[in-house]
Amino acid sequence: MPGHPDPTAIGSLGVALLLAAFLLNLIDRLRSDSWLYLALNLLGAGLACYSSYLIRFIPFVVLEVTWATVAAVGLVRKARRRHTDLREPR
Repeated sequence: MPGHPDPTAIGSLGVALLLAAFLLNLIDRLRSDSWLYLALNLLGAGLACYSSYLIRFIPFVVLEVTWATVAAVGLVRKARRRHTDLREPR
């Protein structure tokens, strides 16, 4: 419908981002603790969650909220570590 979000397109983009991060990690192109890996997981899970919400598929909403939360916690921890490292004298 015009003017309404397309759950299939949104979910497909989210899943593509999740799979890209997973593949890049498996082939040693992206570390699981890197900013990009965590950001791809957060964005991908967020999009997949929104898509699942649009179609009212609650089990995947729960899964993707959990996935996005774990990625967000990873990003926050990484940012805190970086901030602490910058403050410590060498």
